[in-house]
Amino acid sequence: MRETPRRADARRNRERISRAALAAFSELPAGGPTDLRLEDVAARAGVGVATVYRLFGGRGGLVRAAFRVLLADEVWPLAAVAATASNPGPALRAAIVEAVERLVARPALVHAARDRGAIDLDLVENHLGDLRAVLVAAQHAGEVRPDAVLRDLAAILVMTLATAHDQDGAGVDRARSLALLLDGLRPGGTALPTPEGTPQGAADPPASALGTGRPGQAG
Repeated sequence: MRETPRRADARRNRERISRAALAAFSELPAGGPTDLRLEDVAARAGVGVATVYRLFGGRGGLVRAAFRVLLADEVWPLAAVAATASNPGPALRAAIVEAVERLVARPALVHAARDRGAIDLDLVENHLGDLRAVLVAAQHAGEVRPDAVLRDLAAILVMTLATAHDQDGAGVDRARSLALLLDGLRPGGTALPTPEGTPQGAADPPASALGTGRPGQAG
């Protein structure tokens, strides 16, 4: 079905406003206030503040949309690069480490998203893209435990972001937490419980059976 002009205009406005919010958050210093004036974001996007409220419902929706754009811009491409690596295990770990570093480079947005509950497993998992294929390849190579699923990778990112704090200037605490979590991907150890809602014995579907379309950045 062809998109109506009104829906297309709303989609373009959502994208423009979301990116304006991401840019505004990126200019805020670490440790400072994280609340943006919706009027300022609207002006940056070239729309009225009423449009921001209509499309996002307020500051919480705008924060979530900005964080979604950040994931699409920074995490999705890392997964695509990891999928081309000849050694999937190290590539998987490197992609996760780099994803964390790229996200914490926007501390004001991460703090705002964390405070408003916008950093959730579903959102992060939906932006891991080709990391599912990398995970499967690493498991076939015996480099990652066979019972790990894509949602576990999303959980590693979410938990690491939860430990990030402004006093960790050198990233030592963050690196320690991430190393501990990544160590849990190594083969061996106690079998993991079956993920909630997954039939017993079922695993992630093969990567070839899944679509690879990039999630809507500002949906």
